[in-house]
Amino acid sequence: MSIDKNSTVVLITGGSSGIGKSIGTYLVDKGFIVYGTSRNPSRYSDFNMFPLLSLDVADVDSIKGAVDSIVKKHGRLDVLINNAGAGITGPIEEIPENEILKNFTTNYFGPINVTKAVLPIMRENKKGLVINITSIAGYMGLPYRGIYSASKAALEITTEAWRMELKKFNIDMTNIAPGDFATNIAAGRYHAPVIKDSPYEKPYGDTLKLMDDHVDLGNDPLEMAKVVYKVIYAKKPKVHYKVGAFMQKFSIVLKRVLPDTMYERLLMNHYKL
Repeated sequence: MSIDKNSTVVLITGGSSGIGKSIGTYLVDKGFIVYGTSRNPSRYSDFNMFPLLSLDVADVDSIKGAVDSIVKKHGRLDVLINNAGAGITGPIEEIPENEILKNFTTNYFGPINVTKAVLPIMRENKKGLVINITSIAGYMGLPYRGIYSASKAALEITTEAWRMELKKFNIDMTNIAPGDFATNIAAGRYHAPVIKDSPYEKPYGDTLKLMDDHVDLGNDPLEMAKVVYKVIYAKKPKVHYKVGAFMQKFSIVLKRVLPDTMYERLLMNHYKL
């Protein structure tokens, strides 16, 4: 994408913490005009890295209000980073349907609705870039993270199709899939309760602890910010980017080359199932 960083306007959903905050802070330091979002910006009264707009990805009116406020001030919106997301864990059999729907609303329908609000502006300006933050978990079905994997996989596949539809308008779209990063995502994740005497009590409880340990030992989210910066400047952004520890990225390669049942055994051994 050909850009002038000193006038490029960037919107990052979910920019108040974690990966979104790191990306926004890094881009501000590089001279970009950055807006982040939060459902409740008033909770971050000390936040001063960049403006936080009120936006709920589940509320179309909320999305329109935030986007309109940016366009009213700058006349354009050049880069959208769909970063807002939510974790969810649990045995699929025991996760309430409303929690599954809520997760897909945030991780899948939310990015679609924000992108729909932004595309007419980018099309009018004859350029734009949409970056969807997905997950390495979206490349495989992970035990007790199946719903999360599915929501991120859906966004990956939708991006593959959508980017082809947008090429004629000079609008690029890509995915960046992070592995585990040291953020507060585990605290905001929906955890189905470990039910006493459930057939899943021990394996799910053990896996839950393992997942939280992985997040605590994750990479610095600054790594994601640097990749986003490079993608913004890429003349032809790739379809997919993967960012994270070597073994997490290599697991995608293994899934591609190993027989399904062999790969399944590797995952089950990893999670001690």
